[in-house]
Amino acid sequence: MTRHIQLRAAATLALAGGLVSCTRTQVVKTAAPPPAPVSVWDRQVRNALDAGEGDYRLRALRERVAAEPGNVAVRVELAAAYRDRGYPEIALEISRLAVARFPESGDAELSLVRDLRATGHSDQAASGLETYLKAHPASGAAYWSWLGILRDEMGLWPSGEPAHRKAIEVTPDADYLHNNLGYNLLMQTKYEAAAGEFREALKLNPRNVTARNNLATALANSNAPAQAIATWQSATDPASAHNNLAAVWIEKGNYADARKELDLALGYNRAHPAALKNLELLSRVEGRPATLPAASASAGGRWQRFRAGFKKLFVGPLDGPPNSKEGAATTAASR
Repeated sequence: MTRHIQLRAAATLALAGGLVSCTRTQVVKTAAPPPAPVSVWDRQVRNALDAGEGDYRLRALRERVAAEPGNVAVRVELAAAYRDRGYPEIALEISRLAVARFPESGDAELSLVRDLRATGHSDQAASGLETYLKAHPASGAAYWSWLGILRDEMGLWPSGEPAHRKAIEVTPDADYLHNNLGYNLLMQTKYEAAAGEFREALKLNPRNVTARNNLATALANSNAPAQAIATWQSATDPASAHNNLAAVWIEKGNYADARKELDLALGYNRAHPAALKNLELLSRVEGRPATLPAASASAGGRWQRFRAGFKKLFVGPLDGPPNSKEGAATTAASR
């Protein structure tokens, strides 16, 4: 039977060949259809596979997952490894599978929270974490802190506050938790309460520069500019301190006081980049020319000479311009 089919096929081919040899045919070439577009997911999978083959740690982690299917820690580590290497979608799928397989694991839940947030799904991350915390109310401070941060990032500041307070209730001696609550209160314009939390963070960790900057911002908004300047100057130079206060006044629409502070900042340092940017912004808003204040030997000159001498004496020669702590053009509070 098989031989008959093969012979029939051969006869058909011969006939087709005879037709071609006896007839002139017009061959019309048509363009091949364009390849289907590669989705972000497909491209990331391909790149991740290529990376994994040449990455010893990724390969070792994948082998461990295969060898230890009940080890949730190695799955979380694998997700983190892909996340760190720039494959957030792959990391997300690994975390999803980890949570599905180990629904009681807090580590798997936090891994999923990080990956959902990294891929722009903070709402899903918050919803899932809320469900987890209802089933595990005795979870550690990190879980409540993450819930507060996620709500903050969605602009749900009043809803984020209780989560931050719960985190502090669980672990009261963590400076970063007090800073996070203070930031939440600052965004709710509860300036005095925010300042109290930033002070508590600094009491626990005097070297927390973020909390110090946030405290100065809260003080400036509480109509205590002198205290704000003193707080900023404890961590940076006078030019940056006055520029930061100017940024607060610009955000509040107090342009007259903002210009005064920028004049002071540029009096200390006429090349201060953030102050120059703020002066340009202020000039556009006011419709006035951006004019630099006259150089002040009693302010900027002496300060610049002192700072240069200080660095030369205690730091030694520098290969480039001095590294200053000049911030961005605004003083947005940070975590």
